[in-house]
This record gives sequence, C-alpha cells and structure tokens, in this order.
Amino acid sequence: MTERALATIRKIEEIAPIEGADKIEVARVGGWRVVVKKGEFQVGQLAVYFEIDSWIPHDLAPFLTRPGKEPAEFNGVKGQRLRTVRLRGQISQGLLLPIIDTCGMDFIGFTVNGFFVTGNYNEGDDFTEKLNVQKWEKPIPSNMQGIMRGNFPSCVPKTDQERVQNIKTSVLEQYVGHHFEVTEKMDGSSCTMLLDSEGLFHVCSRNVDLERDESNVYWQMAIKYDVKAKLRELIALGGSMAIQGEICGPGIQGNQYEFTEPDFFVYDMYDPGTATYCPPGIRQSIVEALGLKHVPVIVMGTLQSANRDVLLEDAKDCSVFNKTPREGLVFKLNSKDRFSFKVISNDWLEKYE
Repeated sequence: MTERALATIRKIEEIAPIEGADKIEVARVGGWRVVVKKGEFQVGQLAVYFEIDSWIPHDLAPFLTRPGKEPAEFNGVKGQRLRTVRLRGQISQGLLLPIIDTCGMDFIGFTVNGFFVTGNYNEGDDFTEKLNVQKWEKPIPSNMQGIMRGNFPSCVPKTDQERVQNIKTSVLEQYVGHHFEVTEKMDGSSCTMLLDSEGLFHVCSRNVDLERDESNVYWQMAIKYDVKAKLRELIALGGSMAIQGEICGPGIQGNQYEFTEPDFFVYDMYDPGTATYCPPGIRQSIVEALGLKHVPVIVMGTLQSANRDVLLEDAKDCSVFNKTPREGLVFKLNSKDRFSFKVISNDWLEKYE
C-alpha cells in the first residue's frame, strides 16, 4: 500500500498567464503550480494531479519520455520521474491531466486526450495504487543496504512530513500565532531506533528492520552513540521512546554538507505505549541530556503566516553546516498535539533534484 497520495483528483483553483509565453500558462491546485497547455484547463475543473517525485509508468504518460529515447526504469517499471522544472521562467511542479468521463464504464487509464475514470469520482480521490504510480527514491548505497531482519515495526509511524503545498490554507490559518519548532530539513537517510516491549533493540532504515551489522551505517550510528543503553536509561526513568533521526555523511545523498564521517541527528521521539510524539521543547532537552545530536533548530516561535508563498520564500537559505542551499524547513507544533509540515526550498529542488 502506498504511503503517499501521489495521483489524486484535484480542482483547478487558478489559471494565470506566463509572461512572454503564447502556448502555455500556469495552473494552481492547492499550493502546487503546474505549467499546462493554454486553454486545456478551466478554473473549477477537476483533473488528475501527479505530485513531484512520482514515478509515472510509461504506458500512462509516454509523452514524458523524449522522442527517440528509451524510458528509464525504477523497481522494474519503465517510465519517468516527475521533477521540479522551470519553463519560461515559471516553476512547474508535477503533472496535470484532464479527465474524460466514461459515463460509468468500468475503466481506468490514459489516452493522448486525457484520463479515463469511472463515472463516480470526487475531488481528493486517490488513484496512486490503481495506476501503479510509485514514489521515486534514490538508489541505496551499499553501506546502507544491510540485511533485512523484518518489516519496519508497526508500533512506530514511518517518518514523513506533509508538504505545505498539500495543506489547505484554512488549516494553516488555524495555527497562525501558535508556537512552533522550526528546524532545518536535512538531506540524508532516515533512521529509527527503539527498544520494544520485549526488550529487543531495533535499528531501522526508512522501510525495514535491520540485522546487526557493524559495516552498515545505521548500526554504526547506533553503536557510536550507544543508543540501546540510552533507551534503557529512558525506560528506567519511566519513559519509553523510539528515536528517529537523519543520517548524513559521505556516500549519503551526495553529502552536500561535506561531512568527513557519517553522523546522526535526532528530529523526533515517539512513545509507542501512548502512541504520541514527544513535544519538541521536551524532546530537545532529552536529546541534550542523552548526549545525542539534534537537527538544527532555526527558531522556536509563533507561526507568522499561512501564506504558502511566504513560507516557501522563508525556506530559501543556506544550510547551518555550509553555504549549500538548505533542503528546507520542518514546522512542528510545540505541543503534545501533533501538527507538522515541511517546506522544501525550490532553490534546493532545482539544484539537487
């Protein structure tokens, strides 16, 4: 089952011209802007939106492959990845295809003219699995592959923040003036470590539980920081927390931070017993007390704006670690109530993705 809704029915909320362009214009769905053929869509129309980093099977959208070129392949599926691009000076993120109503015919698929669906569909419907759309991910380096011990523990959520473009403005407006932790979004590989209810220590990549292997960078971080012992300390003090963080360093996502060795930066702590996240302010204190490293905290303060364009502009800056563009920002409500989102810098996407 897919973790993200990558192909959904969306309403066209705005159409705007592109300066100097006669054949294309920009359509807006939620917080996303997509360059489309002029006149292809109208405001209020429903269409199928595919988010960036979607892997689109070739038979669904063959026009994504350049003429004369063979489609690429990912997880055994030929197709193409959707990237952030700039056309005639306009950022375009994702793909929009029109819907052709088949009057109740039980058929789903694409033609050169659009997208066939059943007669019953609604705004927000998710077609990701039906269309075999996958989330594209970079190849895993050999030092991070490891040996699978089991599936990712079901008692802990996988780490993934919703992009601000997918959050309704009306929802964001509810949190203006509320206190948030704002941290740098680090470009690495997510890692989860925990002691389960039977005392078994788990070291996990994003998707799997890994066998102990000192040549594997996930286990190297667990050993370096003696995380198992520190989790036992927490349990002795009455707390039971899974620790989640980002591993960055040589051979990982291009190592844009130019680290000379791998390192681990905590960004979340989760209590499987109560199914709750540790509030950011408390988490920061625990991380410091345990002698671990925390992702850089940019500010602890109130959310000033619900305007996505303002938030995207705020995400543009240099990383704390060097002068490379930072990947973006992560906003987490400083409360026991969980509300969070990420703002990925378009500058970073254009340079690294």
